[in-house]
Amino acid sequence: MSARARVGVIGVGAMGMGVAKNLLARGYAVRARDIRPEAEAEAARAGAIVCASPAALARECDVVISLVVDHDDTEAIVFGADGLAGALAPGAVYVMSSTVPPRYASDLGARLEARGVAMLDAPVSGGPARAREGTLSMMVSGRDAARERAEGVLADVAAKRFLVGAAPGQGSKAKIVNNLLAGVNLAAACEAMTLGLKLGLDAKLVFEVVSASSGASWIFGDRMARVLEGDYAPRAATRILTKDLSIAAATAAEAGVPGPFATTARDVFAAAVADGQGDADDAAVIRYYAARAGVKLPTKD
Repeated sequence: MSARARVGVIGVGAMGMGVAKNLLARGYAVRARDIRPEAEAEAARAGAIVCASPAALARECDVVISLVVDHDDTEAIVFGADGLAGALAPGAVYVMSSTVPPRYASDLGARLEARGVAMLDAPVSGGPARAREGTLSMMVSGRDAARERAEGVLADVAAKRFLVGAAPGQGSKAKIVNNLLAGVNLAAACEAMTLGLKLGLDAKLVFEVVSASSGASWIFGDRMARVLEGDYAPRAATRILTKDLSIAAATAAEAGVPGPFATTARDVFAAAVADGQGDADDAAVIRYYAARAGVKLPTKD
């Protein structure tokens, strides 16, 4: 499809808003839909056309991308009242980019195919900043014909696209593997930084030592930089990765793979949510550790 394809984005939260603004900047005609009026208002200010329902959006689009929270929200926008399933024009492509259980993604693809709707299971990774830049990573599975029709849009959304398989569900499997590591690494990063503080080390020193040593990880560098600034404004909320870790733990159990790291990280994140950190950035998991260790975290100047 051309760079002037009509694209719809359903779910203009942190990630979806970044995707919408990136596509607008690249010259696409973008439609937007969200259950939150304030999100729709921001999308409209950026130049998107706000639609009253998923169905209304789908009728006007060649490619529809959804970035809603979970599989319940996905089900609602696809098959709920005024859902997109019956409204997409022939030849249009639905790109499901939320993190959902692989079994659900597979089932959704099969139900849509039975109705003649082309779906790509294409979860993304990288965070709101990369969404705005169009440099996300995307794990794509689905029929070649659908992928080829949407390829121009996908290329402008995600600089790195991995073809995982020919059927929906495979992309979600790859995303869950990645998110398991992200969650475990983040929980460990928070635990390690808290230990360093409890031992009397300077937080900046711990950050510099680990970043230059064998304990480094991408998520340590990204999230602990926020901790040094006392910045817990949500980019990826704690409750979201809690959900993702729950999916990872359940998927591992279903596959017969021991998952002690997935379940432990899930429980840590769930405890942080119970402590009131659910809507804060997921770096705020360190607050759970710090409160129990009795250490003071860095604050904004």
